[in-house]
Amino acid sequence: MSDDAKVAKELVETLKDGNKGFQAAAEKLTDSNKPEWAATLNRLAQQRAQFAQEIVDLGHQYGDDVDESGSALAALHRGWLSLKDAVTGDDPSGVLGAAVSGEDHAVNEYEKGLKEDLSDGFRTVVERQHAEIVKARDEIKALQTAA
Repeated sequence: MSDDAKVAKELVETLKDGNKGFQAAAEKLTDSNKPEWAATLNRLAQQRAQFAQEIVDLGHQYGDDVDESGSALAALHRGWLSLKDAVTGDDPSGVLGAAVSGEDHAVNEYEKGLKEDLSDGFRTVVERQHAEIVKARDEIKALQTAA
């Protein structure tokens, strides 16, 4: 398996998990006193879905099937998100804290992938997406700080 395919599979898993995590977090905040946070998290969920589809489509161009189900580690994180919500009573700050944790994981996965020997075209996509993931993490951290 090429480095591109290996990294693509990992990133698609991470992105799908991020999509699900952001959707779950947004649902927790929709009826809170922070509906604007829910809108931000929904936007980021859509972004993750678009990023995953972009990588899957790129993989198909190379003849690779990189569409995988969510990773066990991220499923564990989603479980942690549920536990965190139960403990905090769906406190908006606690939900954002869990989202930041998930984004830290995504940033790490992208940085790990960028250390591999990627083709130029795939590297360009990964670098662009990485920059957007970092920007999203910083946006969530800013919301958390302002809380």
